[in-house]
Amino acid sequence: MSLKIVFMGTSEFSVPTLEALINGSFEILSIYTRSPKKSKRGQKINVSSVQKFSEKNNLPVINSENLNNDEEYNFIKSLSADIAIVVAYGKLIPTNILKTTKHGFINIHASLLPKWRGAAPIQRAIMNGDKKTGVSIMKIEEKLDCGPIIASSELGLDTSATYGETEKKLSKVAANLLIESLKKIESGNLKFVEQAHSEATYAKKINKEEAKINWNLNADKVVAQIHGLNPNPGAWFEFEKERIKVWKAKKLLANGKPGTVLEENLTVACQSDSIQILEIQREGKNKQLTQDFLLGRKISKNSLLI
Repeated sequence: MSLKIVFMGTSEFSVPTLEALINGSFEILSIYTRSPKKSKRGQKINVSSVQKFSEKNNLPVINSENLNNDEEYNFIKSLSADIAIVVAYGKLIPTNILKTTKHGFINIHASLLPKWRGAAPIQRAIMNGDKKTGVSIMKIEEKLDCGPIIASSELGLDTSATYGETEKKLSKVAANLLIESLKKIESGNLKFVEQAHSEATYAKKINKEEAKINWNLNADKVVAQIHGLNPNPGAWFEFEKERIKVWKAKKLLANGKPGTVLEENLTVACQSDSIQILEIQREGKNKQLTQDFLLGRKISKNSLLI
């Protein structure tokens, strides 16, 4: 008999897991996702990736911004689910609700726990220059990302890896790993391994101030900053009072005063070494390869970027 599941997810990272559950013939009792949001100018209502996928596949969706009430508790308890699966849902699950399913709540987290607990694990791994990241499946407990591990899988990182590209790869790894774990739950072969809590590090939420490129860092750090913030929020510099975003770059060995353009191809000096900007975007314009960008917006050698 297949497991009866409550699913909670919001972002695009959640979708491959939900799709794998459907294809695996598990019984999805209910799908929770964050409520639609208005765009910044209020002209458009943006629904979550999970809601779009669910509606396309005729799956019922519940929008809830607050699970901490008797109505939600009683409803989830009434489902008599075997397990709840949480993937990038974006809300904390109240402690009393964690006890409403037979096997509890499990969470897919995009890091090799206990490293990078918290809100921005992929971004922090890339910005830190980590050589590997991964996915961990853990049982949800009261403290953030502290529960025992059910399974994990590694993914190598290199300096060209962006947050968006890495997230897409990890979402597929996560979906496959979850299905393997659910089969172990069904067969009674699941083992939990406690985290080494003393080795924990934390991936705090990205703030806007971190998006401005700091040319006083070495080139490796600047490339990691650019790639770790692609596609959101995007690293940027200012030139002639215009904010310009950088989406991809590579390290070069040329040196100069930090922030100075060393070559006409937009090689920019850092504290040590330099970066060549490969993909760039003006305000209100589309992303461009640097050679195309420079046809319309000249940034000359010896210019200073701030």
